[in-house]
Amino acid sequence: MAPHLNAVRVERVWSTGGVVRIAARTRELRVGCPGCGGESARVHSRYVRTLADVAVGDRPVLIGLSVRRLFCDSPSCDRRTFAEQVEGVTVRYQRRSPLLQHLVEMAGVLLAGRGGARLLQILKVPLSRTSVLFQLMRLRVPSVGTPRVLGVDDFALYADAYGTLLVDADTRLPIELWAGRDAEQLAAWLRTHPGVEVVCRDGSLVYRQGINDGAPNAVQVSDRFHLWQGLSKRVSDIAAAHRGCLSAAVPDSEPAAPAPLAERSEAADTPARRHAKRLFEAVHAVSGTGRSLSAIGRELGLNRRTVAKYARAASWQECIRRTPPRRSTSLDPYLEYLRQRWEEGEHTATVLHQEIVAKGYLGHYQRVKMAIAPLRRGLPIDTPRERPPSPRQVARWITITPTRRGLHATEALRRLLAHCPELSQAHDLVRQFAAMLDAGDAAPLPGWLGELAASRLPALVSLAKALREDQPAVVQGITTPFNSGVNEGRITDLKLQKRIMAGRAGVPLLRHRVILMAHLRRRYP
Repeated sequence: MAPHLNAVRVERVWSTGGVVRIAARTRELRVGCPGCGGESARVHSRYVRTLADVAVGDRPVLIGLSVRRLFCDSPSCDRRTFAEQVEGVTVRYQRRSPLLQHLVEMAGVLLAGRGGARLLQILKVPLSRTSVLFQLMRLRVPSVGTPRVLGVDDFALYADAYGTLLVDADTRLPIELWAGRDAEQLAAWLRTHPGVEVVCRDGSLVYRQGINDGAPNAVQVSDRFHLWQGLSKRVSDIAAAHRGCLSAAVPDSEPAAPAPLAERSEAADTPARRHAKRLFEAVHAVSGTGRSLSAIGRELGLNRRTVAKYARAASWQECIRRTPPRRSTSLDPYLEYLRQRWEEGEHTATVLHQEIVAKGYLGHYQRVKMAIAPLRRGLPIDTPRERPPSPRQVARWITITPTRRGLHATEALRRLLAHCPELSQAHDLVRQFAAMLDAGDAAPLPGWLGELAASRLPALVSLAKALREDQPAVVQGITTPFNSGVNEGRITDLKLQKRIMAGRAGVPLLRHRVILMAHLRRRYP
């Protein structure tokens, strides 16, 4: 109350029951009427307002403030009496001081319900989580003007439910958030906010249609991150379709040709192999009917990803989960010594363990015993071998900048591309697109799309068709500096706020927190 002592006189301060109590009284000053603005000092009556203030010395503070009710003498005013308000001390219909109310609101913005209630409990402001959320939802979301550059992106609310986030790319502040990602909602918002010049989005057909309907004159930019992400996904699909070639990346390995996969003997038949064969036949029996993967999955009782895996496989053997090769261990440098000592006649695991411990081995005796077990049966020691790369790892090798590849990845990719012409073709096309992005030049784009369509790789052919339909926006994404980087950052923050609330936040509460949090960070960087 220090800045407002000229309007308030403190009469008494005492402590009782662990609470600091302050008795105060407003001074006899002229006060403006909230209706007409005319000043008045004619007193109608007085009454005491009890206000909670921020704690002092780990004790709650209660202020008993005697305020006046004044007459309004203006004949043109509808009010006959009004209660005086003291700036910085009282707010109409509020039983907290403005400072304490601001503290409660900020606790709700930063920590939501339970977290905010715990913090306020520490600050000697006992409030339930429901009350904290109620105070949060009373806050008004700052109004913003129509942005010049708008970012549009979706995010997952839960399971298969999605939402849409709009961001002002110039100020980097979120503007609006709603549940769903349909075209009509976006078109309606754009119609009520005319003046958007540029819209950054992903390759979504829904958002493209919404922008065309709501802001047909706006320049659409297909974000380069999503373009590159889509291309990387297609490369991963190609690597998965040529899984039999991936072992060529391992040095001194002889990758099995596709033919012997179909010639495996039924003598080694297992329940897992029979299950994979049955699913492969069931999926391929309906995959050529033009139905979606989700529809096939619902009919067969399978997950959509499982249906996709079996649909893109050339044979059922590709879908079998193979036992991975043994990983290297701390015993590997001593395997040759163990083999040599075995041939010299030392067959006691305890003695062999003691000998290699003297050479620096820190492992357990049991591992040595298991390592020499094959030698007792006349078999060679099981030496580790490098695992073939996964399709995702191969896609990462192909899409990463060559100068950022490690020596091992460079050599492995060289061996793989020399063995698999399809992956080599995909690698060349990826590097051509990367050159377009680096140079910001979309002139080679039509020719590159033609090469994609002629590549005879289904994943790249479908990508070429999608990019041709959205070619103007793709050109803008390559040649202009506009992108959805701000959107991705805001969505990352949005997911964090959603997890803080344990995924239980409804869209209105999530919208309040995301927008208010961004403005709060702008005010207190």
